[in-house]
Amino acid sequence: MEQVRLPRFQRAPGVARIELTERDREILQQVHRHRFLRSSHLVALIVGSRQHVLRRLQLLYHHGYLERPRAQIDYFHQGGSRAIAYGLGNKGAAFLKRESSLPFHRLDWGAKNRDTGRVFLEHALLISDIMVGLELACRRHGRVRLLTANELPLPETAHRYREPFQWSVRLQSGKKLGVIPDRVFGLEFTGSGGKPTRAFYFLEADRATMPVIRQKLSQSSLYRKMLAYEATWTQNLHRSRLGLHRFRVLTVTSSPERVKTLVEACRQLERGQGLFLFTDAETFRVHANPLALPWASARDDSHETLLDSLSPARPLRKS
Repeated sequence: MEQVRLPRFQRAPGVARIELTERDREILQQVHRHRFLRSSHLVALIVGSRQHVLRRLQLLYHHGYLERPRAQIDYFHQGGSRAIAYGLGNKGAAFLKRESSLPFHRLDWGAKNRDTGRVFLEHALLISDIMVGLELACRRHGRVRLLTANELPLPETAHRYREPFQWSVRLQSGKKLGVIPDRVFGLEFTGSGGKPTRAFYFLEADRATMPVIRQKLSQSSLYRKMLAYEATWTQNLHRSRLGLHRFRVLTVTSSPERVKTLVEACRQLERGQGLFLFTDAETFRVHANPLALPWASARDDSHETLLDSLSPARPLRKS
């Protein structure tokens, strides 16, 4: 009997009911953790055959546990095969709140994720490309573990803030700048001695929609973000607010040419150039092991890998 093809972006009536499995729970948890994931991400992350995972994604969408953002519809009108992007649906959020004790705000998750605009969706998926790539690389390595923001060893004082990973800095000029990383995460390496070494990162995903440098600091730019991170470091806010002994800022951008432009902008900082590492999205995507990928640094035209960051590092010069 020929199987009926279900519509991509409209829920079909009469789809056979399902009982949620542990694998379904893991799918929902992964989508909630990343905000948006492609089906290809989930096939790579979830244990099981590709066809089985894709079938469960289809059923979870048609039963309202997942959403397929409408912003991607145009891609499918262009023809060819593409991986569908998923966000959390209302039933998925309710299930996780009930079964996993995860915190959820009172909002319409379905509408929020279904109606996301294209620019936001593409930015979110770039972040997912990076974080999923790192998670899979950690799994393959075996002795490096990815620490999500919820797993970081934050001090009790950090919980006084509604958003611990959003803060403000004041420059010497008196200008106040806000800092909101695209992601905050850590890597934990356990060596032969059994004692773990940790490194912490703030991620910036740059799709070249923002100027690198502008005439006024009141205007958004990548250089303004660098200044804010530099001030975070020089004022030790990463220690006093988050309890992180040190951090690096990873920027994944649109092209090798833009990497060079960002490195040149970073060199204009008075100090802290070594905080920043840069690569482009395609180089990150095709590299066999993102943990061993050489990232460009503005300090001494050098390159570093994330595995290097897990080694005892010389202190960054503050003068």
